[in-house]
Amino acid sequence: IVLGSSEYNSLGGMPELYFKNLSKRNKQIMEKNGNNRKLRVCVATCNRADYSKLAPIMFGIKTEPEFFELDVVVLGSHLIDDYGNTYRMIEQDDFDINTRLHTIVRGEDEAAMVESVGLALVKLPDVLNRLKPDIMIVHGDRFDALALATSAALMNIRILHIEGGEVSGTIDDSIRHAITKLAHYHVCCTRSAEQHLISMCEDHDRILLAGCPSYDKLLSAKNKDYMSIIRMWLGDDVKSKDYIVALQHPVTTDIKHSIKMFELTLDALISFNKRTLVLFPNIDAGSKEMVRVMRKKGIEHHPNFRAVKHVPFDQFIQLVAHAGCMIGNSSCGVREVGAFGTPVINLGTRQIGRETGENVLHVRDADTQDKILQALHLQFGKQYPCSKIYGDGNAVPRILKFLKSIDLQEPLQKKFCFPPVKENISQDIDHILETLSALAVDLGGTNLRVAIVSMKGEIVKKYTQFNPKTYEERINLILQMCVEAAAEAVKLNCRILGVGISTGGRVNPREGIVLHSTKLIQEWNSVDLRTPLSDTLHLPVWVDNDGNCAALAERKFGQGKGLENFVTLITGTGIGGGIIHQHELIHGSSFCAAELGHLVVSLDGPDCSCGSHGCIEAYASGMALQREAKKLHDEDLLLVEGMSVPKDEAVGALHLIQAAKLGNAKAQSILRTAGTALGLGVVNILHTMNPSLVILSGVLASHYIHIVKDVIRQQALSSVQDVDVVVSDLVDPALLGAASMVLDYTTRRIY
Repeated sequence: IVLGSSEYNSLGGMPELYFKNLSKRNKQIMEKNGNNRKLRVCVATCNRADYSKLAPIMFGIKTEPEFFELDVVVLGSHLIDDYGNTYRMIEQDDFDINTRLHTIVRGEDEAAMVESVGLALVKLPDVLNRLKPDIMIVHGDRFDALALATSAALMNIRILHIEGGEVSGTIDDSIRHAITKLAHYHVCCTRSAEQHLISMCEDHDRILLAGCPSYDKLLSAKNKDYMSIIRMWLGDDVKSKDYIVALQHPVTTDIKHSIKMFELTLDALISFNKRTLVLFPNIDAGSKEMVRVMRKKGIEHHPNFRAVKHVPFDQFIQLVAHAGCMIGNSSCGVREVGAFGTPVINLGTRQIGRETGENVLHVRDADTQDKILQALHLQFGKQYPCSKIYGDGNAVPRILKFLKSIDLQEPLQKKFCFPPVKENISQDIDHILETLSALAVDLGGTNLRVAIVSMKGEIVKKYTQFNPKTYEERINLILQMCVEAAAEAVKLNCRILGVGISTGGRVNPREGIVLHSTKLIQEWNSVDLRTPLSDTLHLPVWVDNDGNCAALAERKFGQGKGLENFVTLITGTGIGGGIIHQHELIHGSSFCAAELGHLVVSLDGPDCSCGSHGCIEAYASGMALQREAKKLHDEDLLLVEGMSVPKDEAVGALHLIQAAKLGNAKAQSILRTAGTALGLGVVNILHTMNPSLVILSGVLASHYIHIVKDVIRQQALSSVQDVDVVVSDLVDPALLGAASMVLDYTTRRIY
């Protein structure tokens, strides 16, 4: 998604214009901070994982030397040979490492971690006294980061904490929340993390919802030469999507069990018999024992395995993006890998509270080899929609803007906002609300429409084109319109959560495939809509039938809101519908539920487009009324005084309605018959589903409503005659329904 400019630098898609437009305002802040002094930022990195999140920020800081001075402090496992001496990748990225601190005390138990924190606390004061940073950036939930935050807080140095407010598992939660209490400013990745910070009494104005910085690189990581990377790490005979990446760390609150679980994982991987890249665990207590398990099982010499201490992040991205599966308990699996839709097996409790996309299969109690093996069989080789729960690729511009806004003249002492917690949603640094929104696509027989729809059901902007006749032209136009709308959404300050598509015909919503389309939409059978859109936009995609979408629109935005059971009937070119039962949409065993237009109301009625006859659609649809209008017109029985039909204009349903209003008895009789057929269909629905409400939607609804109510009074059982029948007051139910699939799913997800 383009943010403000089409000019990108090498930082994974951050627009240079974004910064230039802010120069004037930021210089004013610098003057306020004193004599145009640059903001001195210290970035401290402890391991390969946190560097992948900090590096994009460091690159961003480095590109703006007029605003920032960057000091880099390296400590922790970066400097240990057993973990790959990963400080070298920082040097390879052309960063000057100001200070190296050896802070790890060797050992295999919890005491070694405590001693490492103590050693870091002893060494850090001298470094911070020498550097005198204005602000220190600390990432995550590692014990090294706790030492950094403690030192900076006690030395009156402002702290910016990355990834606060998240929930995972083990001791990491406690460390993360402890750093939150020490930090002055917070950059969080998800909206729920933001709400957690607010609930923890952090100042709302010092919280930035930016997304994960690593996603800035992930979402632009289109490497055409990924096969050379796969071959380099896994061998020349390995194909894309036919290998596994395994990354498992010890759980420090239950080391014994986590080592046993790692042993079971390796046994399952050996039995699964696929080429596997195994990364060594991190430096937590228990890691040495896990390495012993690897060597005991001969993993380093097994023909199916490649065991490595470290993979450069750029290459690691390509390896997980094209893997058949990732397995383990690393946060990378439940966070970053979702950007590619790669299937993930999350083992144990280390990430138990993380927000995840649908690509993650949890094996909480990974206590048997067979259970893990079954999970591998279920997940391996699948492809899921791309997930942007943790970011949209624009985190770094937001963070740099946030840094520039920091007023060093403000009191250093942080203040807590005790309950009641503010309920307003996230604000960017200019206090402009970023609106949660969806891209909605309505695939009609004539027009193709795309809209940006807000959480409140407001259509922020709508685009309309004629629907092409061929598959290739149509899919290209959908992609083009969605890309343009997504780019426009950034300018309109709308955050797009996903894409919802409403289309005619029978749809498999689980797979995002149009199984059979209506005759009005040609070359539209067995069409996978989810994959091309998800791959292009890096967004999750939902697809459903237009009748179902109309029901979803009523459930979220219309007269069905809050109702447990109701039915929507669409009266348009055809007759469709959707059924909400116990608050959920009914799809049926073969995704054919709610084909309400094909309820048969007469054994000898007119032919229907479905091949049957006597269906509601054969009487009451726009096509049926057009057919009857043409018959009357051909017999010179349609036009009455005050009516005319231009020679170049086709006779349609609206002419029949106009004639009826002007007193044409035959037109009135046709409309009455059509309304009666629709009414009989509604009676059948009342007797079958017993809903609490029937909503008539579409252009013909207002012309049928009174006839339908009359039929119910005459034909329905007394027990259902009181059911209310209303006309929808939604303007664009198809677009709103498509949007509701996105807005409901992405905001109600429970982990």
